[in-house]
Amino acid sequence: MQEKGTISIHTENIFPIIKKFLYSDNEIFLRELVSNATDAIQKLRRLSSLGEFKGELPEPMVEVSFDEKAKTITISDNGIGMTAEEIKKYINQIAFSGATEFVEKFKDAKDANEIIGKFGLGFYSAFMVADTVEINTLSHAAGSEAARWVCDGSTEFEITAGTRDTIGTDIILHVNKDSEEFLDEFRLRGILEKYCRFLPVAIKFGTKTDNVPDGEDEEGKPKYKEVEVDNIINTTKPIWTKTPTELNDEDYLNFYRELYPMTEDPLFWIHLNVDYPFNLTGVLYFPKLKKDFNLLQQNKIKLFSRQVFITDEVKEIVPEFLMLLHGVIDSPDIPLNVSRSFLQSDGNVKKINNYITKKVADKLAELFKKDRKEYEQKWSDIGLFVKYGMVTDEKFYEKAKDFALLQNVKDEYYTLEEYNTKVEPLQKDKEEQLVYLYATEPQKQDFQIKAAEKKGYDVLKMDSVIDKHFVSYMEYKLEKITLKRVDSDVIDNLIKKTDAIAHALTEDETKKVKEVFEKAIGKDSMKVEVESISSDELPVTVTMDEMSRRMKEMAEMQNMAMFGAMPETYKVGVNGNHELINRILKADNTDEQIKMARHAYDLALLSQDMLKGEELTNFLNRSVSMM
Repeated sequence: MQEKGTISIHTENIFPIIKKFLYSDNEIFLRELVSNATDAIQKLRRLSSLGEFKGELPEPMVEVSFDEKAKTITISDNGIGMTAEEIKKYINQIAFSGATEFVEKFKDAKDANEIIGKFGLGFYSAFMVADTVEINTLSHAAGSEAARWVCDGSTEFEITAGTRDTIGTDIILHVNKDSEEFLDEFRLRGILEKYCRFLPVAIKFGTKTDNVPDGEDEEGKPKYKEVEVDNIINTTKPIWTKTPTELNDEDYLNFYRELYPMTEDPLFWIHLNVDYPFNLTGVLYFPKLKKDFNLLQQNKIKLFSRQVFITDEVKEIVPEFLMLLHGVIDSPDIPLNVSRSFLQSDGNVKKINNYITKKVADKLAELFKKDRKEYEQKWSDIGLFVKYGMVTDEKFYEKAKDFALLQNVKDEYYTLEEYNTKVEPLQKDKEEQLVYLYATEPQKQDFQIKAAEKKGYDVLKMDSVIDKHFVSYMEYKLEKITLKRVDSDVIDNLIKKTDAIAHALTEDETKKVKEVFEKAIGKDSMKVEVESISSDELPVTVTMDEMSRRMKEMAEMQNMAMFGAMPETYKVGVNGNHELINRILKADNTDEQIKMARHAYDLALLSQDMLKGEELTNFLNRSVSMM
């Protein structure tokens, strides 16, 4: 048997285009060919179960090998095989009408996956790394003869009698000079472990030695001998292919440790399993997060299609706030050769996204209701996900508002509704606005917290990276509620209950105090205001009002040069009703007044952790001198 012919793509330059365009993604050739081999094995098993294949089924196995001297890589399977006619049908006719369509469309493709997915080029990815490709195959059909197909990367091919004597297919790649990096055990193993680690058919790559029992020695102790055994690089039944009833906690934890060996055990997990209106399985883990975690530390969820790894960039499939989760998602409704443009336009992807959001919300609600105490103990980790989700996903917010918690500086926890009930009696200002006070650094803001607590007010702890966003979002969502950081002004100004307290200073004295402090400070960025507040408050405070500080934080978070360049302006609040201010006015001379004012101002800076460098040194020396 011998036949020569031309591959029906009607052009001489199709392969150079494929090779050149796909070069940067050339490692996926192995994923494509091993996936094809796996499919061939599974098809044979299905035919056998339907009674259409009467022969004995071999132990399913895909074998990958390479020969560095011959410069070949071989992918062998014991699957369905092909006849010469089937080779001509499935291999020689690329699954599109002609090269014109290909050349027209490939220019817009973003990556190799998109090319392969659009044009059915899975097998032809072999030519990304090979000058010549051989197929040696024997069909499962009774009476079939082995066939061999050879193509050198042009549109010419040759079919002759093959040499294979068992059913299945060998794909032999004669690796080109530019791709000799793949003639390396470490490189090939890495690709197989990346893409094929959980394929449903055993993948053999090389051999390894193992100790097996070999009788007993003269003393009756067991002997062992070293033998070579197949080196299977994959797990054919990962946990997401099983039902939750087949698994225990240790199974889930072991799988997590396998995926993320250097990571702490997760808080809990969610097993996904749905077959309508789309197919989806998987396991998502809630990891323990550090307080200063980076919102950009994502891409920890791995996307599979029929147990073949596709990508860990799952932004369209997984809601943004759940990109912080770890785990796997597997859906046959997402094609193996997936591109981002496909994900953005596919209807199933949006349904999957919504389903995952609902499953996570249901799980969190269940944990909250089942054991609130344990839920509260995990809140420092869970809270990051919940708050992030509430800020970025309206549907999730509607569910989460019932199990989201607010934590105060006393480490007490309240739902949104519970907290509103708690603070409403005391923390309404004269405009009937309910004020939530919060601290971002309770240790540094202890003085201000104590001042608030002295009046019976409660102070929330908002010290995670997401809380800057969450504070603004709560104001947006909750009616007639405003949030103010406990150190953004004196407590009487944060929650104004009545009209201003009577001023102890005359108009001339107020003007004099302002002049003294402005001379003592000498900075345009420090705006001095003489205030009429309770004599119990500090004599001098340095604060940045809530709105100005939020704009500054937003600029820093977004690295906005325009806002970042804006000068910082602080209010120096001088308490005209405090005894110390009266003493400053009565000081012997202007120099003494300025010295005392500077010291009071430095104390205010110190309370805000703003006294640094030379100013701190001067303050210490002045303190010793005054004492």
